[in-house]
Amino acid sequence: MLQGDCDLGDTKNEVEDEDEASGSEVEIPRNTNTADARRTPLPWFQFSIVLFLQLAEPLTSSIIYPFVPQLIRELGVTHGDEAKVGYYVGLIESLFFVTQAITVLHWSRMSDRIGRKPVILCGLMGLSASMYSFGLSRTFLGLILSRCLNGALNGNIGVMKSMMAEMTDSSNISQAYAWVPISWSTGCTLAPLIGGSLSHPAERFPRLFGRSRFLREYPYFLPCGISATFAVLAWFVTYFFLKETLAVKTPLALPGWLRRRKGWTSPDQGDGIADGASASSSASSDPSQSPAAAKSIAGPLPLRALLTTRVLTATASYAALALVDISYRAIQPLFLSTPLALGGLGWPPARIGRLLAAWGILNGLFTAGCFARIHARWGTKRVFVWGLASAIPVFALFPLISGAARRAGTGTGGLVHGLVLLQVVVSLGLSLSYGAIFIFISSAAPSRQSLGAVNGLSQVVVSIMRAVGPAAANSLFSVSITSGWFGGQLVYVILVASTGVALLVSAMLPRHTTMPS
Repeated sequence: MLQGDCDLGDTKNEVEDEDEASGSEVEIPRNTNTADARRTPLPWFQFSIVLFLQLAEPLTSSIIYPFVPQLIRELGVTHGDEAKVGYYVGLIESLFFVTQAITVLHWSRMSDRIGRKPVILCGLMGLSASMYSFGLSRTFLGLILSRCLNGALNGNIGVMKSMMAEMTDSSNISQAYAWVPISWSTGCTLAPLIGGSLSHPAERFPRLFGRSRFLREYPYFLPCGISATFAVLAWFVTYFFLKETLAVKTPLALPGWLRRRKGWTSPDQGDGIADGASASSSASSDPSQSPAAAKSIAGPLPLRALLTTRVLTATASYAALALVDISYRAIQPLFLSTPLALGGLGWPPARIGRLLAAWGILNGLFTAGCFARIHARWGTKRVFVWGLASAIPVFALFPLISGAARRAGTGTGGLVHGLVLLQVVVSLGLSLSYGAIFIFISSAAPSRQSLGAVNGLSQVVVSIMRAVGPAAANSLFSVSITSGWFGGQLVYVILVASTGVALLVSAMLPRHTTMPS
């Protein structure tokens, strides 16, 4: 169904890239200079808006990481039992992905029918409301409900990937995905800085906030409120500037009498053409249109038709990568905040936030500057596999860092800082894998009209893995402390083994990719 040679690492292969204006096929040699000459320019203004909107996701999801362990301690949920903090932190971090897994396919499939823009607007409002609620919560139940609201109302992650795929083709998709980490890394840089530095602002900045009774009563509202307000700003940018990328929209399944009263057409006819889709519009009105053009406006396929080998393989690999990555992201701040005597480093939230921010800066610079070049030399599959394999030394460094800290008697020694920095640098490989798997997911879609459903389907499975990952990893961290198995390093042994399983799954990925027509 989706076959063709598009491995950028093989200079002997050629890929057929359909010219949207004429419907003809042009052969593009995989010579780097020729490929650059034939590369379709990215629609930079609209593309940059999507990158800006993606900031809302890491800002609202990652801003709690530096302070959530301390928040759990202050709520008294564990009754002073430090070993149980990991269980509750994992639960809070996982609930977002549990509710997202339940709803994301619904939002993505809806975007295939009513358009990407309305779904994004709903998602941004959901992010804003949930973060305001999280900052105002003073009970563990309130935190749970706020986190569930965050995941249930946010279906943007899959929809934005669909928009990016609709803005690109086989000649420029790797260039586009090289810029995606800039957005995520910026968010992952700002979020921990804001979350770590602005928690308990009345105590940290008494001259500015010391007289605020509100901020003393709600010490985590300020960072949560900043991320929520950004989501509101993103909503206005979306409403006024973002153009729809879905070529053909169909109305919701309303009763026939209501559709006729509203002047809507039947679902199989569509109700209009989105802005910027003039090529699709002209193709649909031309009786001599090419089969590929007809396929591109045929509408979304049923869910069962999406369960092809390529879709399932790409989804399984994406899920394996997400499980490995989210386990590391969840373990890292917990490890850094755990007291030295229990195997951690005993760092305060502000220091954890600075480290996570440093990772965000390095990640953005590295992926934006290197992904497209590495992808052109190695190809999509090699980039994914080697990036995923970098998780093995990342997990292996945790016990080395802990051992160095115990020998030095402090979590801030020179050797400890050097090992922590080495771990951060090695973990950059995981970001390369994300760029590669996004290409696999987009190329697996049977048609462009089904991009939303395919991204939504993959996001369901990934959200389940991201729900399991933090809870399982942080619970294993607590079990390792209390049981003492493998010298208290049980969690890292299991995480290295899970990375090996993920590498076996990635072996099933195809060698070549091509974008759907």
